[in-house]
Amino acid sequence: MPVLGLGTFGSDKYNAATVAAAVIEGYGLGYRHFDCAEVYGNEKEIGDSFASIVRNGANRKDLWITSKVWNNHHGDAVAACENSLRNLKLDYLDLYLIHWPFANHHEQGVAVNSRDPHAKPYNHDGYMRTWSQLEDLHQRGLVRNIGTSNMTIPKLSRVLSDASIKPAVNEMEIHPHFQQPELFNFCIQNEIVPIGYSPIGSPSRPERDRTSDDTIDIEDPVIVQIGNRLNIHPAVICIKWQIQRGSIPIPFSVKRSQMETTLKGVSSEPLTEAEMNAVSQIDRNCRLIKGQVFLWPEANDWQDLWD
Repeated sequence: MPVLGLGTFGSDKYNAATVAAAVIEGYGLGYRHFDCAEVYGNEKEIGDSFASIVRNGANRKDLWITSKVWNNHHGDAVAACENSLRNLKLDYLDLYLIHWPFANHHEQGVAVNSRDPHAKPYNHDGYMRTWSQLEDLHQRGLVRNIGTSNMTIPKLSRVLSDASIKPAVNEMEIHPHFQQPELFNFCIQNEIVPIGYSPIGSPSRPERDRTSDDTIDIEDPVIVQIGNRLNIHPAVICIKWQIQRGSIPIPFSVKRSQMETTLKGVSSEPLTEAEMNAVSQIDRNCRLIKGQVFLWPEANDWQDLWD
């Protein structure tokens, strides 16, 4: 798996055609890892991009393509995966994830305080039924690897105890102000690769995920100082830090200049040991993607989602 991916979640700001064009642009610049998902609503258009990339000489085995089963398809992950494969115009996925550990669907564009009356807390038996469907997909060769996303140590521990095929990865929010050291170390100890979304602190995240307590990673003096030393934008410092730490960041962008700067920046002079240590000291435990819309009616607040 390439150590840098290109995210494709931009549906709150960009239409599907724009994101699909960015995939082609990213490939031309050197990206080979693309993080997709059913719920992003753009897999069909991105599939046209992949078809064009392969038609113009790319070898499919040189691409790493991820997709994810959405909450309302937990009970039918096989059909969801087959539909994603059709939309992406692929014979197989390199990685397939359970996007969230809750089978709690919400309509697009709902307010942050919206509560689906049918939403329920985490149900391990139900989760494992979905996981067994991913194992079937793996055995059929439709997916090369399977993994989890947005999990916690208690939930992930139970999956490891009960799974026939253990998760290859856990996709999770990681950035300098939200380093999740306990979960990160748990993944490393159990040979689960951490994939970090929102690696620069998600400045373009949906409005429903913003609160007054949120902090801004790219304005942190430690990040800014390292960026000044390397003459690199603070956003790229966040991504470099994550790669050197041992996780795989999947930043999203549709802008060629940003994609190109990130690629050049991550391959330039590394952060020093002292700088890596300095970044480790600025963790604010600031979760940005809180998941409030997945809460069940009886829940107290978003922290109930995270054990």
